[in-house]
Amino acid sequence: MQRQECDGLSSVRERIADAARAAGRDVADIALVAVSKTQDAAAIAPVIAAGQRVFGENRVQEASGKWPALRVGYPDIRLHLVGALQSNKVKDAVALFDRIESVDRASLVDALAKRREKGDALPSLLMQVNVGEEPQKSGAPPAEAEAFAAWAAARGVHFDGVMGVPPASEDPTPYFALLRSIRDRLGLSVLSMGMSGDFETAIAFGATDIRVGSAIFGARPRADALGVWSRGLIA
Repeated sequence: MQRQECDGLSSVRERIADAARAAGRDVADIALVAVSKTQDAAAIAPVIAAGQRVFGENRVQEASGKWPALRVGYPDIRLHLVGALQSNKVKDAVALFDRIESVDRASLVDALAKRREKGDALPSLLMQVNVGEEPQKSGAPPAEAEAFAAWAAARGVHFDGVMGVPPASEDPTPYFALLRSIRDRLGLSVLSMGMSGDFETAIAFGATDIRVGSAIFGARPRADALGVWSRGLIA
């Protein structure tokens, strides 16, 4: 098992380097976020040992159950929340995560602003943009991204960049281009886009952060096969 995870990480690193070279980019400008949602400590530990330091989780409660122990001895690990965040989980998320990539609505900005007013230091924040304007997905509509960023800033909540996921069944290139243009108009630095199936294309379109799970860890365990995870640890 350990060998499989490390081989996956090595392969992804090689693909990132190849994609950066093809795009004329410095590979050092591209951050790999290893999406470890549903993976247990036994699957994550060898990836940490192989040098990976940035990880993504979907749920606050799952992450809080496994990452405090995994981080021991690795003060340079950075943890990103890449899944939806409920407003009532903001306090815990602010304490646990180094970056929240899924700020997608006014009520969440309000909850973050309240934590800041209480004296909490906010982590790095990304605006989630619904680039495909899909009704089942969260995120600010592309046409409202600038107004949302300005409104959040007036509340004392500032974005470092944007995150988005193209529609699964379509060519991602126009959506990557759209997200890049939104990032550029907002004058932000972080462009989080691209996953296991399309991250090379995302790199060609300027992604600074790519979120890769299955290409590193393999197929995710089913929730009903996760033992303790399926007995209430996942919120």
